[in-house]
Amino acid sequence: MSNTKRNLKPTVKERIKSASRGQWIKFILIAIFYLLFVIWDHNFWLVGGLLLIFDIYISKIIQWGAWKHSNNVAIKKIADWADAIIFALIAVYIINIFIFQNYKIPSSSLEKTLLVGDYLFVSKFSYGPRVPNTPLAFPLTHHTLPVLNTKSYSDWPHWDYKRLKGLGNIQRGDIVVFNFPAGDTVALKIQNPDYYDLIYNRFSWERVNSDKNTFGEVIYRPVDRRENYVKRCIGMPGDTLQIINNTVYINGVELPAPQKVQFAYFVETQGNLLTEKQFRKLNVNKDEQFLYNRSGDAPFVFERLGIERNENGDFNPVYRIPLTQEALRFLEKSGWAKSVRIEPAEFGGPTYPYGYVTGWTRDDFGPLWIPKKGETIVLNEQNLALYMRCIVNYEGNTLRRDGSKIFINGIPANSYTFKYDYYFMMGDNRHNSLDSRCWGVVPEDHVVGKPLLIWLSIDQDRGWLDGKIRWNRIFTRVSNK
Repeated sequence: MSNTKRNLKPTVKERIKSASRGQWIKFILIAIFYLLFVIWDHNFWLVGGLLLIFDIYISKIIQWGAWKHSNNVAIKKIADWADAIIFALIAVYIINIFIFQNYKIPSSSLEKTLLVGDYLFVSKFSYGPRVPNTPLAFPLTHHTLPVLNTKSYSDWPHWDYKRLKGLGNIQRGDIVVFNFPAGDTVALKIQNPDYYDLIYNRFSWERVNSDKNTFGEVIYRPVDRRENYVKRCIGMPGDTLQIINNTVYINGVELPAPQKVQFAYFVETQGNLLTEKQFRKLNVNKDEQFLYNRSGDAPFVFERLGIERNENGDFNPVYRIPLTQEALRFLEKSGWAKSVRIEPAEFGGPTYPYGYVTGWTRDDFGPLWIPKKGETIVLNEQNLALYMRCIVNYEGNTLRRDGSKIFINGIPANSYTFKYDYYFMMGDNRHNSLDSRCWGVVPEDHVVGKPLLIWLSIDQDRGWLDGKIRWNRIFTRVSNK
């Protein structure tokens, strides 16, 4: 009897000897791919995973597929489904981290280059995929589980920033998906505007952090769990950027605007409301068709703009709408408008850095030097205002001031050397974009990837039988021009 049992349970040596050629081929192929991944990842402790692969295909000490031999049909079916689901979730998780992810354009900041309702394939290979800061997370969720409305990730373990080798680096003019830098701290009930805008420009730290009914819990999010934004890279590490009257200058040289750049204009009509057909001619969607006459401050704004009352003592309809230069030229020739005025700079609200008077506006910004890895700055009042978030929030240092003295990580300092590269991001819809002019530069560890392809485009303004699917945009490459 004992001999029979021994024969039913072959030893490890016997399993290895009896392994078929097919088993060895599968093991060798999987092992090669795994070793290539380990070399790419530079985490050589992962080589130990070869033992697991060897056991799955050759030695089979652990009975990985024991459920397949169960005589209970119900258990076998449940195990089959569980096996398929787990495999699919792991595959999706790996693809999302290392290869590509899907992204939907939620706002108009890049109109008309990318449109609200565009669905994109975002390549992780273009700039190199990041190793996740929070590796334990539910697949296909970003930071919150739907329905349950709870965190979809675990804070432990937490891995430091590491980026694997990619196909290239960010180039000026690239459209880039990145984690929102000011999204490190979030008031859960009011997430737009961001936390720092709330405490510096609208309310106060005390109000936002104490009024839970209005603002909800104030939480911290790790880098890879901050909201995804998509903008165009305008400024590179080491550049000095300045915006003068809506024109961008890099190191003193004018930077050509993107082909479909937009600005906001106040359009005074001849007396009639514009029709939906006319708005379509101007390529202005419904969310952007704002009749300013309905605003409580309309008389003051119109006076600032020099718009006069008509013979009835009232104002003609005045719209605030974004227009490309092509649409602007068409409007001026159409005869629909009595006057067209670009929105003044002061209408744009506060700019970065909050709490420090620079005199900058959305349309006249800088000059601002963009930090570069290994470069050193002198610490003074202005540099602290401009780069404190980089030093503390992004690069993980402590900073305090004691009179005129500055201490970084408890050590007196009069200079600082950056450990990351940074980028200046802007939307093509220049007057309808919250970007680096509002919340500062983007550190390299926040970069997610590069949009390559529009695989679907849905027009929220139209019905299914009236052009809801933008067929002309499907499977088109994302242009960086």
